[in-house]
Amino acid sequence: MTVASSSQRIPVEERLFSLVLALLATDAGLTKTEILSTVQGYRQKYSASGDNSNLERQFERDKDDIRELGVPLETIEAPGQSGNNQNLRYRIPRGAYQLPSDVRFSPEETTLLNLAAMVWREGSLSGQSRRAIMKLRSLGVTTTEPVLGYAPRVRVREAAFEPLSDALERHLQVRFSYLKPGEEAPRVRTVNPLALVQHQGRWHLYADEPESGTTRTFLLRRIVSPVETTTRSFVAPELDPSAEALAGLEAVWEERLAVVEVEPGSDAATRLGKRRGTRSVDDNSLELHYTDENILADELAAFGPEVLVLSPPSLRDAVRSRLDRTAADHG
Repeated sequence: MTVASSSQRIPVEERLFSLVLALLATDAGLTKTEILSTVQGYRQKYSASGDNSNLERQFERDKDDIRELGVPLETIEAPGQSGNNQNLRYRIPRGAYQLPSDVRFSPEETTLLNLAAMVWREGSLSGQSRRAIMKLRSLGVTTTEPVLGYAPRVRVREAAFEPLSDALERHLQVRFSYLKPGEEAPRVRTVNPLALVQHQGRWHLYADEPESGTTRTFLLRRIVSPVETTTRSFVAPELDPSAEALAGLEAVWEERLAVVEVEPGSDAATRLGKRRGTRSVDDNSLELHYTDENILADELAAFGPEVLVLSPPSLRDAVRSRLDRTAADHG
């Protein structure tokens, strides 16, 4: 007794990878029939005498997917048969897809690059991740044993991240509503996205704002509307501005300092004491660096009576207002 081929499920990534390998291995190209009847992920469902329309539609979707992953898929018409789609041949020119000849990865480096790509696999960077994994696998480098027994995953929770990342790659202007602390209503901001950076565990957009003529940093969690991508393009800077964005955030973090008194042995003492850059002033007091006063106020207020803010006064007032509001909400 044999198991029906339709029950053999091949993962999408494996099917796409097999397709890429098959198209890299041919100079003349492969016809659709040759692909469907021989490539892993298609051949299991292919019927030599039956209806393969569903499989053909799957192949059409796969073609779009691998092109979106940066694979240079070419279509070649048969000589003298222009317009005959049944005899079209498909291939991936090696020269257009291979890494430069002076770039080489050791097995250990390839393992780490694969792991880095897998970390983002189910986040909003999944497209970039899949492109990286496909490229690494095509190099044919044997990897060492996995450095971890499981694949960690990073999820990007801000809904604004994906449309901003897409606009950033396409160099398109975006528009969104942004609510700054202390403002009663959000303001619509129109910006040219330059970089998305993570600092202290939070995502920020670094962007030019044509209206004000300045470059600003926006915290993604304060974008309160869907991101609208416009059709207006802009010229991207020659150098990646990510380092500049991170340097600006780090400078703010270094400059801002709070002093808090913590209850010895409390959760606040343990957690705040392990923050980057924290310094003990005495047995009960800590110096904390911070980037955003309102975010730090939210964190400190969550510790309740375990924390007393000594300075700056604005942070102390912000924490007190949050505690007063909590007390009022709970009667």
